Amino acid sequence: MKVSVKDLNVSMEIKNSGIELDVYSEDGKQHLGDLVVTKSAVTWCPGRTTKANGHKVKWAAFIELMEAQPK
Repeated sequence: MKVSVKDLNVSMEIKNSGIELDVYSEDGKQHLGDLVVTKSAVTWCPGRTTKANGHKVKWAAFIELMEAQPK
């Protein structure tokens, strides 16, 4: 995957508006979606989906999901 930061104008601590990452296919030709990381949740926005219509997961649920994955 090719992942890039959309906006570098963020402080070290993530605030309410968060940080948005662009996610592209490995060859960089296809935009797969955006990952929005805020202090309260992680939101996956596939394709051209807006943040409001993305798949939002609170941090506690995200951590539980990641810890349940095999290593």
